[in-house]
Amino acid sequence: MSEIRMTVQHSTTALDATTALDAATALHATRQVHAGELVMVDIRGTTLDGEQADFLRRNRIRAVCLFRANLGSEDEIRRLLADLAEVLGPRALIGIDQEGGAVVRTMVVPHAPSAMSLGATGDPALAEAVGAAVARGLASLGFNWDFAPVLDVNNNPANPVIAVRSFSSDPDAVTRLAGAWMRGALREGVACCVKHFPGHGDTHVDSHLALPVVDKPRAALERCELLPFRALAGEAPAMMTAHIVYPQIDPAHPATLSAAVLDGILRREFGYRGVVITDALSMEAVRARYGHARAAVMTLAAGADMAMALGTPEEQEAALRAIDAARADGSLAAARMAEACARLDALAQCYPARPRGYPPALREADAALMREAWLRGLCATNGASPPTPGRPLRVVTQGAVGGDGVSEPGVEASRVRALFASFAGTEFVEAERLTDFDWSTLPRDNRFTILVSNHKQRYGAHGATFTPDLHLSLWNAFQMFDVAAPTVATWGFADAALEALRLWLEGKAEARGKGPFPLPVHAAGSAH
Repeated sequence: MSEIRMTVQHSTTALDATTALDAATALHATRQVHAGELVMVDIRGTTLDGEQADFLRRNRIRAVCLFRANLGSEDEIRRLLADLAEVLGPRALIGIDQEGGAVVRTMVVPHAPSAMSLGATGDPALAEAVGAAVARGLASLGFNWDFAPVLDVNNNPANPVIAVRSFSSDPDAVTRLAGAWMRGALREGVACCVKHFPGHGDTHVDSHLALPVVDKPRAALERCELLPFRALAGEAPAMMTAHIVYPQIDPAHPATLSAAVLDGILRREFGYRGVVITDALSMEAVRARYGHARAAVMTLAAGADMAMALGTPEEQEAALRAIDAARADGSLAAARMAEACARLDALAQCYPARPRGYPPALREADAALMREAWLRGLCATNGASPPTPGRPLRVVTQGAVGGDGVSEPGVEASRVRALFASFAGTEFVEAERLTDFDWSTLPRDNRFTILVSNHKQRYGAHGATFTPDLHLSLWNAFQMFDVAAPTVATWGFADAALEALRLWLEGKAEARGKGPFPLPVHAAGSAH
């Protein structure tokens, strides 16, 4: 096993994670590990009230994951993270999903492109720079753990949950770009957590809602899903598990609860020495079949180091009690708990939760980098070209777009309208749900009709009834398989992505991105 080297940019000496792990292991061999040291929880609200602080202290919890509902203004975030760091102690791990694209929890730092937007540039140097900028923003607030980048190979266009969160449908490209992103972030002193081991790219089911199954032979998994994880196992300080059954490895349990996957493949075959954390155990793929508390014990016994036991205070308490009971009856070995705690301690030692400065000039440089990256990822297919100046336009879009618990809410119709502010006489049609829209209700006239897909869902067969002159996909670029039209993909709907698209529509910028998956070829032309 090659050493996992974690470097903190502002330290005078690079911390060697192997040395830190060995020291922590020796320490925990002499004391009892508490259940709270192996559990990550979430909290309510944008402040840490006395009741929640007492719960964290009483249970010796050291890890908290924050979500959009916890994150207010920049000052509020800084106060919350300072309070958490004080309560959690020097071994605190404060995590966040800040991947880029639609999966960002805080908007007070520069908004990174989605992985697939970077995949469309094919530029590892740009990916590394973006990863570093993301980490600088998070570190300035006090976060020390980012659940990114995604190593899933999205080779299934029907995947309902990964899609543009993946860098590519090519495992080598994923390895190259995600590895670069991670190295940039690690250089800036924020721990990365690659996900979702052993791969969530080829699923038809969202594990937040049900239990997916990937029934592939081991050799096929090695060529695709496992390749990026194996390649980066010597560098990634942490990995997150997938709630997916791989029946040809373990037909009985999802990877999160499988010793064959976590201990057998990841630890023994890959030689992985970093932290293994679960995806949220509150997701239905696990909760519905095993229960929140039982799953917390099972995953630790299988080889995970930290159970992400999100949920109500009662659910969190139940997970803690279950771990304590398992330790007492011997079903969860003390040595296994000590090993897990040692890895977590080493991670916290190498990446302390201490906020750093973010000078205005550096912040603006990072924002400019993000704008450049979004623009470079803009991708035109099937001969897409901007509207002819002076021709009247009709723009069809969805009025409102909600989030789904993983991705943040999509772009509203008002922001779509702003894209066309320089086009006089544009007619706007706002559908309640584009996936149900009846295209035949549109007039057949001389207007250049543009479909703006501002939602995440695929159109399926219904998309074949759409005949726009131009399709603008602002979120899930796999919609281009459903609508036979010239298409421009932004890979996301951040302000910088929309600004890049506006410039293209006005003929002031080019769309030079390349397909990070095989792009569909449609016949040109439409009914309008």
